[in-house]
Amino acid sequence: MQQVERVSATEEAIALIESLRAEHGQLLFHQSGGCCDGSAPMCYCIDDFKIGNSDVLLGDLENCPFYMSASQFEYWKHTHLIIDVVKGRGSGFSLEAPRGVRFLTRSRLYTDEEQSLLDNVPEPERGAQPVVNG
Repeated sequence: MQQVERVSATEEAIALIESLRAEHGQLLFHQSGGCCDGSAPMCYCIDDFKIGNSDVLLGDLENCPFYMSASQFEYWKHTHLIIDVVKGRGSGFSLEAPRGVRFLTRSRLYTDEEQSLLDNVPEPERGAQPVVNG
């Protein structure tokens, strides 16, 4: 069965992820439901962020798991998330912040075909999942 990706990254974001991983080791992303920077994708060292039982695993970006809070997933579940990079300071907790850039979530609605496929599969898993090294 064909699978639908829920999250992807632009070439610029991929390059930044690779650079951050070379500097910091295995990474993970989390997008919470807070205001301001809290609703932006945040990048952490894999052991520096505790995944909650209700956090939703959307997929991975360059072998880095991407989680979203359950409340945000309910809001975004009909869209494909595209992680990009823009100039400017984001949160001081996200690893890219000292570089003068920040990750940003862009989105697009799923096509009718993609939505039909998603309607026939279980929702993504919640809670921490085993790390796949890559």
